[in-house]
Amino acid sequence: MKISIIASLATLILLTGCTLRGPSITVSGPEVIVDDSSKGKVSEKNKGSFCPPGQAKKGNC
Repeated sequence: MKISIIASLATLILLTGCTLRGPSITVSGPEVIVDDSSKGKVSEKNKGSFCPPGQAKKGNC
C-alpha cells in the first residue's frame, strides 16, 4: 500500500515539469485590395465631397 502511494507521488512529481500541447491554428489577417479604377471620375451629384452618414437625409449635402 505504501509503495503504491510513494510510486504515485514520485510519478506525479516527475510529471509536474511536463506540458502537453494540443494542435494549434494560425490565422493570418484578411488581404485588403483597393480598387482605384474610378480615379478621376467624379459624379456630378456629389462633386467628390464627402457627406457623413445622416447628413444627406437632412439635406445638408
